[in-house]
Amino acid sequence: MEDTRIGAENLGRFYTAGRVRNRREWRGVTDTLYDYWRWLGTMTVLAKFIIKPRNIKAMFRYRWMANYLASPMMLDRFSQGLRGEYLRIMHTEYDTVFQDIGLLLDKVFRGDKRIGNDKAFSDKVVLVDENEMTAVMMGFPTLKGLSRETISTYVPVLLNQHAVEHYIDVAQMQGLAADVCPMPEAEAGVSIDDDAPILGKCAVQCNTTCDGSLLSNGVISRRMINLDNIPVFQLAAPLRHREDDVQDYAAQEIKNAIAFIEKNTGEKWDWKHYFECARRVNYATECRKEWLEMNRTEYPQVFGGNLALYTETNYMAICGKDPNFEKADRKITELARKAYAKKKKALPEYRHRAIVWGVQSHYYFDFLVWLQNCWGVVPLTDMLSMVSTRELVTEDTPENRETAYYDMAWLTENMIMRNRTHGGYKVLLDELWEFVEEYNADMVILWEHQSCKALDGMHGMFEEKARAKGIPLVWVTHDLFDPRIVSRQGVRDQFNTFMRTVMNEEPLDPSLETLTDEESW
Repeated sequence: MEDTRIGAENLGRFYTAGRVRNRREWRGVTDTLYDYWRWLGTMTVLAKFIIKPRNIKAMFRYRWMANYLASPMMLDRFSQGLRGEYLRIMHTEYDTVFQDIGLLLDKVFRGDKRIGNDKAFSDKVVLVDENEMTAVMMGFPTLKGLSRETISTYVPVLLNQHAVEHYIDVAQMQGLAADVCPMPEAEAGVSIDDDAPILGKCAVQCNTTCDGSLLSNGVISRRMINLDNIPVFQLAAPLRHREDDVQDYAAQEIKNAIAFIEKNTGEKWDWKHYFECARRVNYATECRKEWLEMNRTEYPQVFGGNLALYTETNYMAICGKDPNFEKADRKITELARKAYAKKKKALPEYRHRAIVWGVQSHYYFDFLVWLQNCWGVVPLTDMLSMVSTRELVTEDTPENRETAYYDMAWLTENMIMRNRTHGGYKVLLDELWEFVEEYNADMVILWEHQSCKALDGMHGMFEEKARAKGIPLVWVTHDLFDPRIVSRQGVRDQFNTFMRTVMNEEPLDPSLETLTDEESW
């Protein structure tokens, strides 16, 4: 009965000109109580985090910390319009990620010289940059692979679209080019502004995902080495990652990184722990493949921004190291199977099946959720979710130990986004249209990140392919972490215009076409 309420409310009415909505969404008795219960769980996590004196100290020391107060609002944005299994899938994904981020913050502040100053704990920390796979940490059960960039730039911009504008400006004032991707530029700005926690026995950076990331890594590593006395290893993964002749080199880089960590921490690689993590990676891959298989049918179940953000965390940052994500994978799969067996849909009407390609701006707002609710467009999958489906070896044998280095190298080479922006036009251009056919999509939404040279340089080739195949293609321009260049409504207006003028359609929920949310969380 409650599923009949999907689409019953005009969701645009909830928005105000302020930072918060005027009220919570009514989803029927059962789903409203469930959503409120999970909301209380989020508030409990926040309360437990903030009562620790060192975390309160961090709130006043770091500019970016205040954005975490907006966590409940972010969960509300990504759950808009969802009911039943879809609401529960979303909360399983985001609540698991949210708890992991809370633990990450707590650990970073524990070891931070400015906050907790736990020297013994800090000596067990290996810093990893936010743009790399954490596969090289899968065999170190006693060490903590922590990312300063994740908590200072990546997550805050998910919570508040204006969170890193200050750091972008700081980097540019120091001479960094204004046309560099604002994501690594903001990360560099945090270090320049002396707003990054100081901890760790050593650090591992990777040459992902672009020249802008290399620039940022150079700034960050120079500060860590020269001012913080933290040695840094640069893991150079091959760019031609689909070629067999680079895999020996790639595996050797993994061996070198592991040797570097062992040398600087005094810890030794644990093969038993590695293979346990590899088994979890395989399970996560198995679940993701099943979700995507459902999305090839008329009844997709795990899709949109929720698929994208959860995949990014689970695949890259967790990489099998946290059993809680295995539990989440199992629960999501059970919910998806249940809804699929009933042939349920998340929306009152599925008008279009879309493949979303390019570097997404869900970093500063919920565009994919908005697509569903406003226009009835189902984002079946996206570029950042189409990562490795390779099965890792999990049995501990001498032969498999050697193979494992190649598996870890493959994961690193196929890190989210890198696996499409490197490796030639086949992985970026040709495979997009293969996915269009596989998923029976009738639309392609192509993000045009203004500062991403890899994608922008192939603009014409994408359009030629779309014309040849007769698939409607809409470009959506943005600047990733910097909404001052293209605003939330500016992004929506591009899609609104396309749907009205090219597709000759009216919105499913007209109240969502234009929103006064430029200052909202």
